[in-house]
Amino acid sequence: MHRPIDEPENGAGHGPGPLLPPTHPVPPVSPPFRPHPAPGELPGHWTGVPAAPLGPWADAGDTPDPGRVDPRVLGALLARHGWRRRGGAAGRYSRWSPPGPEAGSRGTSLLVPDSRAFPDCEDLIGEALTALARSAAPSAREVLTGLTVPSDEIRWWRDVPPGPAGPVPWPVQEQLRSAARGVLLAGALAVRGRAGYHGARHRRQAQASLESVVVGAAPGGRGLTAFLPVDPGRAVTVRLYHALYAAREAVDYRRATGGMEAFDTAVEAGVSRELTDALVALVRGTEGASITLEWSPAAGTPEGCAARPEPVEFSPGDLPALREAGTRYRAGEPSVPVRITGTVVRMRRSGPRGEGTVRLRVLAGAEVGHVRVTLDEEGYRTAGHAHLVGLPIRVVGRLESRGGFRRLTDASGVVPVQVDEAERDRLMKSIHGTAGDGDFFEEACGPGEE
Repeated sequence: MHRPIDEPENGAGHGPGPLLPPTHPVPPVSPPFRPHPAPGELPGHWTGVPAAPLGPWADAGDTPDPGRVDPRVLGALLARHGWRRRGGAAGRYSRWSPPGPEAGSRGTSLLVPDSRAFPDCEDLIGEALTALARSAAPSAREVLTGLTVPSDEIRWWRDVPPGPAGPVPWPVQEQLRSAARGVLLAGALAVRGRAGYHGARHRRQAQASLESVVVGAAPGGRGLTAFLPVDPGRAVTVRLYHALYAAREAVDYRRATGGMEAFDTAVEAGVSRELTDALVALVRGTEGASITLEWSPAAGTPEGCAARPEPVEFSPGDLPALREAGTRYRAGEPSVPVRITGTVVRMRRSGPRGEGTVRLRVLAGAEVGHVRVTLDEEGYRTAGHAHLVGLPIRVVGRLESRGGFRRLTDASGVVPVQVDEAERDRLMKSIHGTAGDGDFFEEACGPGEE
């Protein structure tokens, strides 16, 4: 389905660094924008991002093992990426040629058996994989990637004008990469909990869950494809499937009725401030953008999802609703009562006495890496003593949404926490390693005090 198109939009920290090392239905107003490209136009040149694939990709060779490739999966991937089936022996094998200009050239067709029931099946698959590895067809590498590790695919497409040399300018390509990264992160955050605004919560775990993602770019810089291994990426893909359609429906409801209620209910589907921000970044400066999800043929379609999801499309006219939703989500997310255990990594107050601010590296009690908390004089003194003897502290308060859930308010009950000797030694070494850091205790000296 195509969304209505509107006029494109024009225009296209917390103090010093830490002491301890950081842990790793709207009527159409004009013709619809250019639709999601036909198979074979997307994706294209392989970029290998990250350059050194992590997780299950690290053990992948140049080509998959022919003995472990299902010919039906190979055929499904070839069809998905625009390869054309051109005859073959019925019930035995099929012949495939690459998409685009290379389709009619010599030496580029593949023979793919229909099943593994024939003695020469493995030989034919091996020859097909070798031909794919040597093929100049832009999609050949992505077919091999889909075979190496069963993966769901997410495709982004932006309708933007070309640059003077043909491909879109590098900054525009970087906008696409940044927006795609934001969409993936929003999906990973939603897997860990439904919230209108996540802030810093669950961010480290969400980012870690995306380390095995491999990315390829389309020719011209308008498209990008991410491969999410089914294990562990299927949960992220399924959550994004529901969240993207919920966001599209909520935008339609806002544009048709003026109400924002649909965005409130969309939170349960995975829509959040993080997702609306990523969609704004994706659409801004374009005539339209789309996201398409495709399931791994080897793993099949997950329960509750369409076998062949339609592209979810957004236009510049959707931007006001998306921005309004993001503001609403951030303002509406309540503070969270917590009891945090953490190590002191920074202390600061305006004088030698009175209340002060402490920065903690969170060990338990909240899904954030660091928090800042203002303590009364006694609590501040307790925090300083605990730090000097290598002990973490425990403090009760409310984790505020303002600032991204990085600040604890209404703090009380500051007490040191006993730890085993090995952990205490480790903390003490961290303290001694930064003994020369004059910024740890940031207290203003009064007259005559040094």
